[in-house]
Amino acid sequence: MVLTRHPLARAAEDDYGRGMRISDVIRRKGDLVVTVRSDASVQQLLEILEEHKIGALVVSDDGETVTGIVSERDVVRHLRTEGAGLLDQTVATIMTSEVQTCTPEDGIEDLARTMTERRIRHVPVVVDGQLKAIVSIGDIVKWRIDELQTERDHLVHYIQQ
Repeated sequence: MVLTRHPLARAAEDDYGRGMRISDVIRRKGDLVVTVRSDASVQQLLEILEEHKIGALVVSDDGETVTGIVSERDVVRHLRTEGAGLLDQTVATIMTSEVQTCTPEDGIEDLARTMTERRIRHVPVVVDGQLKAIVSIGDIVKWRIDELQTERDHLVHYIQQ
């Protein structure tokens, strides 16, 4: 008796063996990153967030390195204590300066776990100290849903053969 593996099973095994990487997500979503300078006002920050319809910005004074990250949540938290005067303060006063980053070679599952455990929604992708992309928890969830749908489609096709 000779046992062979179905081509779909081999393809899935190859993917699982390699592990899906952040580079796979970036390839699908693109590498556009919107940044803001640390000396910009919170008012300017809000205008950029609204213009691009996004929830967070990488703080970068040169557009290449990560100085910090700032989100709508940071604004809301500080508004409670600072009031409307917050709008005239700089992004540097509300940003998170200890930023969790990843590389394109990092595994999607590992990053998803880190984002969940640390309650992080946005992670800059950095290569040799240079900002290359940004990944959100939404990107990771979308990737996983698409992956599950593809697996389902393969299994249905296999069963119907």
